[in-house]
Amino acid sequence: MVIALSDEQRALRDSVRQLLSRECDSAAVRRAAGSADGFDRTLWSRLCTGIGVAGLVVPETYGGLGAGGGELHVVLAELGRALCPGPLLGSAVVAAQAILAAGDADACRTLLPGIAAGTTIAALAWAGPDGRWGPGAAAFASTVDNELTGTAHYVLDAAGADVLIAVAHTADGTALFQVDPAQPSVERAAVPTMDITRRLGTVRLTGAHARRLGPATGLARVRDLAWVALAAEQAGAARACLEQTVAYSKDRVQFGRPIGSFQALKHRMADMYVLVETAESAALAAAAATGPELPLAAAVAREHCSEALCTVAAEMTQLHGGIAITWEHDAHLYLKRAHAAARLFGRADPRAVLSYARSAATPATSLSTSDSLV
Repeated sequence: MVIALSDEQRALRDSVRQLLSRECDSAAVRRAAGSADGFDRTLWSRLCTGIGVAGLVVPETYGGLGAGGGELHVVLAELGRALCPGPLLGSAVVAAQAILAAGDADACRTLLPGIAAGTTIAALAWAGPDGRWGPGAAAFASTVDNELTGTAHYVLDAAGADVLIAVAHTADGTALFQVDPAQPSVERAAVPTMDITRRLGTVRLTGAHARRLGPATGLARVRDLAWVALAAEQAGAARACLEQTVAYSKDRVQFGRPIGSFQALKHRMADMYVLVETAESAALAAAAATGPELPLAAAVAREHCSEALCTVAAEMTQLHGGIAITWEHDAHLYLKRAHAAARLFGRADPRAVLSYARSAATPATSLSTSDSLV
């Protein structure tokens, strides 16, 4: 199978990159990260209205574009490349896919058009204090009257979400619920994070009234799709680390010559290049995977892209020397994104990935035995 971008996908990439180059430089990233919302709402609106990024994987029936994983990969890679803060991953991918997985047509008709337009921000409250994102995990417990109690941790865009989708234990299994965050029984708080470009928070419910959407049986696929989306971001960020390091090695002069001319540094940057290229290939393959191929492709992309970005960001920091550890330089932002993203949504068990590849019969849940965020 040849994995490459189509002409339309390259045009989409160029459109997103041009917009971000104008409105999401280093200074803009820092301003957005330090704002009350944690992202630039004006830029988010332009991405949604001008390019339609929030509706890419929402079906046309519910106001989206109904595009494929390839188009989403392109956009997320560009956002990762620029470290652009925004609710695309948490709202338009993870929460939207959870709503679709619940199978409630009324909820889809009510919630998804706003999410696809970018005017509604949704958050999926799933993980408890142990940081487990796998199927079967739930942060809340439900009564027979659909009142939820409990605390969810590591919730993307928790503090500013207009809609909460909660995963809760019920008498007959695990289910998805819609919760109005305006209720007095709902408490939300942002929490300090290593990666300032991505907001996480807690959601505490104390007998909050909720509307049951459906069983949580589709959460395994939701987590696979979250891994695929995050891998695209990581591949884009890794590419930016490589490009900035190569450019710096051409400009920085030591002993009368550019440091990029030293063989030892050439070898290190060549290793970075291999990691970036293979990460992009793994992320693209996962974006194209469907059906029974998805769990394995998602797990492979999850593991390889996490390792690639952590390694390349560390090399970027070392090869830039002392300037990289200053607050003004962006190297530390990429390094922090690398290590935070490597733990978001849990990790696949490498042994289970290998077993799945050999047998092609292992259940998808076996690929997610290492879910702890902490």
